[in-house]
Amino acid sequence: MENRITRLLGIEFPIIQGGMIWCSGWKLASAVSNAGGLGLIGSGSMYPDVLKHHIQKCKTHTDKPFGVNVPLLYPNIEDQMNIIADEGVKIVFTSAGNPAAWTPWLKERGITVVHVVANTKNAKKCEGLGVDAIVAEGFEAGGHNGREETTTMCLIPMVREVCNLPLIAAGGISSGKTIAAAICLGAEGVQAGSRFAASAESSAHASFKQAILNAGDGDTQLTLKELTPVRLLKNKFYNDVIEAYNKDASTDELVALLGRGRAKKGMFEGDIDEGELEIGQASAFIHQIKPAGEIVREMMDEYRQTRGSLPAL
Repeated sequence: MENRITRLLGIEFPIIQGGMIWCSGWKLASAVSNAGGLGLIGSGSMYPDVLKHHIQKCKTHTDKPFGVNVPLLYPNIEDQMNIIADEGVKIVFTSAGNPAAWTPWLKERGITVVHVVANTKNAKKCEGLGVDAIVAEGFEAGGHNGREETTTMCLIPMVREVCNLPLIAAGGISSGKTIAAAICLGAEGVQAGSRFAASAESSAHASFKQAILNAGDGDTQLTLKELTPVRLLKNKFYNDVIEAYNKDASTDELVALLGRGRAKKGMFEGDIDEGELEIGQASAFIHQIKPAGEIVREMMDEYRQTRGSLPAL
């Protein structure tokens, strides 16, 4: 399958693995890239020296393209960007911030830039800034999310209508059927996070992976909009957040409740009760931990089968 996304990123299949904090290290990124997709190292949970280690390990485990996801609002951003450039990374996905801040710097160094948006306004802004492609991420997605609560099915055609950049769909992507749906809506590729969080190579704790498998429909909720909107798996910490809202907690009180290292505690260390468990609605479709390469192959096989069945429908 060849289109603008595969040509831009130099990949066989238009499947991009989400650069998730505490889940997306070099093992997962290299496995997805080796399978023909694009693996991303999630720098949001990494100190600069840790990021450098993961980039170097990834380079030794794949000769295929891979990239780094960089949340622009995170600390140490300058150190991270310098490491990315020094290590010769050719693809950067930016999110959670203004793409104007770093797109020119990255482009000057020959780095392909893809930015994550959740609305049409920011999609059009990216087009004027020289971004190479965009990820339009719908309300279904896990982790940090947009405040608009626009679903992927609505967001993709809306963005496609106003923006001519190569378009990647994210939010609720977990199978070949959802890839086919995204393509029909105007996307040229997909980004899947939750499905790869529950892969063998994901650096997530085994307890968090099991919690993903146990999730059903309605077991996640977008919350904490006063801070940064995040979709959470319901657990004791989530219930504490809801109780705080019921008591009309201030923003400062929500910050205090969240504290530091809450996502690490849940997703990386496996504290399923007190941790912040970031995952998307697609978790309800995930029933088995599989190798990342097998996930890529199954998604593409199902996509081809679905595409072949469309004329009959």
